Amino acid sequence: MSTAGSNLGEPLDRVAKVIRSKNAGPFEITFDIMFDDSMRYERVKRSGVIDKARIAAAYRIPLEHVLICKPFDAALAFKITIRRPVSSGDWMDTDVYGCQQHVPLTGLVVPAA
Repeated sequence: MSTAGSNLGEPLDRVAKVIRSKNAGPFEITFDIMFDDSMRYERVKRSGVIDKARIAAAYRIPLEHVLICKPFDAALAFKITIRRPVSSGDWMDTDVYGCQQHVPLTGLVVPAA
């Protein structure tokens, strides 16, 4: 993982304005990655750093468990939805609301512009 200012890139949490997660029903978690300007959004979009394979790797889940992973140009945002490893409220669930699951996305490295 590189640090900000490196010629290799910087972590996504230094480029995006908001990275958040929440339940999308009891069996899925959805993520929003939002940007406050089109230059940063387009940089990330062009880089291809947000794709199903990287999301699956970041969450250590099978590729087919990444249900949605796509950009939304009008909102300067990416939407990702994955299958929850256990249902919300299950006795093995560690985050019933799904609001703390965004952390692995923060470290994705966005290549330098």
